[in-house]
Amino acid sequence: MLWLKALHIIFVTSWFAGLFYLPRLFVNHAMVDDAATAERLALMEHKLYRFMTPLAVLALAFGLWLWLGYGFHGGWLHAKLLLVLLLIGYHLYCGKLLNDFKLGRNRRNHVWYRWFNEIPVMLLFAAVILVVVKPF
Repeated sequence: MLWLKALHIIFVTSWFAGLFYLPRLFVNHAMVDDAATAERLALMEHKLYRFMTPLAVLALAFGLWLWLGYGFHGGWLHAKLLLVLLLIGYHLYCGKLLNDFKLGRNRRNHVWYRWFNEIPVMLLFAAVILVVVKPF
């Protein structure tokens, strides 16, 4: 089980690296006016999202494996699973935003993306506290 935990932590950490960086690319993309820079950022966003998605799947798979191994008990775990669902939604919404940029349909400014970029930070704080402290 310790190997499963280690792999889960590795893939969660890797997935979060992408969740932190992709919206930061959106901030920069929302600020540019020239087509060449916008095209370069779109390519970077696409490659990062394409790399992040298998990391997310692996993080979820090892988490599910751990869940099946340890069982489903404790209110903290219910709360953590809700956070995981929010993270999946955030990841998928990033894919929608990526597509909006690609199609030239972005309607949000860089300030909105700066705030959007803070969501995974808050979710990570909450998830780590739930897992380590197990407050309920």
